[in-house]
Parts: sequence; C-alpha cells; structure tokens
Amino acid sequence: MRHTKTWMLALLISGGIAVPAAAQEAQRVISVGGSITEIVYELGAGDRLVAVDTTSSYPPQADDLPDVGYMRQLSAEPILALEPDLLLLVEDAGPPATIEQLRAAGVAIVTLPDQPTLDGVRQKVRQVAAALDLVEDGEGLVTGIEAAQQDVAAKLADLPDRPSVLFLLSVGTGAPLAAGRETSAAGIIEMAGGRNALADFSGFRPLSPEAAAATRAEVVLVTERTLERFGGRDALLARPELAASPAATTGRLVAMDGLLLLGFGPRTPQAVAELAEALHPEIGEVR
Repeated sequence: MRHTKTWMLALLISGGIAVPAAAQEAQRVISVGGSITEIVYELGAGDRLVAVDTTSSYPPQADDLPDVGYMRQLSAEPILALEPDLLLLVEDAGPPATIEQLRAAGVAIVTLPDQPTLDGVRQKVRQVAAALDLVEDGEGLVTGIEAAQQDVAAKLADLPDRPSVLFLLSVGTGAPLAAGRETSAAGIIEMAGGRNALADFSGFRPLSPEAAAATRAEVVLVTERTLERFGGRDALLARPELAASPAATTGRLVAMDGLLLLGFGPRTPQAVAELAEALHPEIGEVR
C-alpha cells in the first residue's frame, strides 16, 4: 500500500503538480476558493480546516469556520493570526502583495488551477489531495466524479438541439456582465447541452442592449444572487438588454446556486444534470 502511495505521489510531481514537502502533514489548513473547500471536505479532511474564504459556501459546515474574506481581497494579518501550516489558494486569489507577504512569513502555499473543464476538476482534486497527503483518496474522488459525469453525458448524447444560452452576472449596481468564451459559464453551458450565446470574445464584459439583441438568446442563465440583485425574474427579463430577446418572450430564465454552477468541483456532474434538465425539459430527469 505504501509503495502504491509513493508511486502515485511521484507521478503527480512528475506531471508538474508541485507539492511542498512542508505541507504534506498539514493540520491547520486555510482554504481559499469554494471548490477547493468542497474538495477538502469530500476527502474527509474538513477537520483540518481552521478557516475558509467568503466563496466557500458549501458544505454547510464551512459556515462555522472563521472567514478570511473575499478571495481576491485577502489580508495577511488575519490569516497569520490563525497560524496555518498550509494555505490552499485558487489560482486567481490575491492580491499578489498579500500572497508574497504570506510566503515571506513562512506559510506553505499551494496554488490550485481553476480550468472550467472536467480535466480541470481532475487536476484540482489531485493537487488538493497531494497537498493533504491523501493521494489515494483523491484518486477515489476523481473516479467517482468521472463515473457520475459519464452517466450524465450518456443521457445527453442524443439531444435534439442545443439552445443559445446567455449567462449574466451582477457584480455591482451597473449593467450585468455577460460571459464570453473561456469562462466557467461557457464551460458548464456546453457540458449541459447548450451553446454559449456570446462566443466572439473571451471573459466577461458589460452587456449593452445592442449586443444582447444580437445574441438572440433562447435562455437566460443567472446565479440566484444575480437574480435577487436584479429584483427577480420579471424585473430581469424586462431590462432593456433582454426585453426583445426570445428568452424574454418565452420567459426562459434559469437561476442556479453560483458555487454549484460555476465552481467546477466535486458537484460539477450534479450542476451539469440540473442545468441540462432546465435547458432540455423534453428529455426529463437526467440525475
């Protein structure tokens, strides 16, 4: 058993997955990134967490832990006060000056990838597992996620059509941001049998009424928080950006939990199934 474990760890390292030696026995772990926190709990290591960030909203036990703030606005002092021996960071956490300050203070830091694909989920799980010295448990979790996703994908193999889906996100009081290529929203839409309505740019951009009209979106997809910020279903579909769209005309709006939908963690097969059921009501239950 020990030989297998050592071989798998060596394989991860040779594949470019760096695991700081000082982190392998970590018992005071801080997780920054909702999907990272989910993976830690799925690996049975939730009792090693001493804090999480504000995006870590699942599982419910995470709510009982100290909160170190939003992942892109971290401060070194409250993190150091918790005396962590390992900090697990999603790759766009920051700011960089804070991360450097934490490194200089001697905190072991593992930065995790966040690619919006099933392969990205595999890589993220394996790196978290390696950092926690739970390599075999990580392989078991990967196997379970792959099996669940294969079941969902098999049920979506013969979809009659792929509707055009416009994902909108609220980050303030201004116009909603729309998701283009290479975003987590685009990734989950494709996996669930839809077409991202905005494929001519990458990342997120404010959505103008003209750009929205050009998409001819058949479905509007939002997070539950975004729907709340825009005043509910009727208010959102009545906005100038959307009022003339086929989605507004037919009332096709889907709202889902943001971390489930965009996290690309252990629950991604569940997110794909839920979104597929909403996009393709004609095929019935996918889960």
